[in-house]
Amino acid sequence: MKSIRNIAFSALLAVGAFTMVTYTACTKDECKDVVCQNGGTCVTGTCNCPTGYEGTNCETITRDKFVGTYTGTENCTVGSDTYSITIDKNSDDLKMTYKNVYNQNYSAVCTVTNTTTFTFNETQNGATFTGTGTLNGNTLTVDYTITDALSSNTCKYIGVK
Repeated sequence: MKSIRNIAFSALLAVGAFTMVTYTACTKDECKDVVCQNGGTCVTGTCNCPTGYEGTNCETITRDKFVGTYTGTENCTVGSDTYSITIDKNSDDLKMTYKNVYNQNYSAVCTVTNTTTFTFNETQNGATFTGTGTLNGNTLTVDYTITDALSSNTCKYIGVK
């Protein structure tokens, strides 16, 4: 009886081992041939890109699509204006420079926060301006508040590249 039990147990172990080898040998590594760039990580065959990068393999710097000159209109709590702003590359892939804030030649260093938005918080000549920008196609919308010692003004700039 013991020998039948040993034979059955050995057969069960053999079938279990065969099943494990067969199962693990057939499991495909979906990330084997995927090369994610700029610190991206592969999950189930797709690159998850870090903030500031996008594309199939995280090969594109998000900031680059914001770069350019935009002409548009700004509406503020107090007043409105039509003018152009420029966004230039910065040395850091997550940074860019927003020029001519408030049509006053102020500049703000912006930080890319995802594939369509950036934020800024800058102080120049006694004025503090804080806000966010969103890119939709070639249209840039910037919502911000500018404050100095005497007043505060909330503005929305909408410009087209």
